[in-house]
Amino acid sequence: MRGDGDTKTRRSRRSLELPRIAVKAITDHKAMQARERLAAAELWQDNDLVFCTRHGTPLDHHNVLRDLRTIMRKAGLDQNEWTARELRHTFVSLLSDHGVSIEEISLLVGHDGTDTTERVYRHQLRPVRRSPAKAMDAILHDVD
Repeated sequence: MRGDGDTKTRRSRRSLELPRIAVKAITDHKAMQARERLAAAELWQDNDLVFCTRHGTPLDHHNVLRDLRTIMRKAGLDQNEWTARELRHTFVSLLSDHGVSIEEISLLVGHDGTDTTERVYRHQLRPVRRSPAKAMDAILHDVD
């Protein structure tokens, strides 16, 4: 976290399209949040946040880590082996493993180039090179 409490710099802010499963999760979350708003009654502080405490106040890193540990425990993961940072590595690795270019992934995670993304974050799950096979299929298909 940055000294001023904001995790994003002006330069790192960007718009991303969300996958359908994330849109559904946020829609469900907003419904739950509406119930929490009613339950909190006059204690609710409307800060127009998507992710907040049960009283509408901003989350701090303690809230997030506690909730992450609860999720990991429910998923059967060892909280001593996983950190919040691992989620970033997993995101990069899964996208890479599913054929998203390293350039696109670097843009998504806010890196200036591909070097940090490749060296630090990408851990190939199945190091299979798919694009050469697809290129050869296209080339040989055109020959027929």
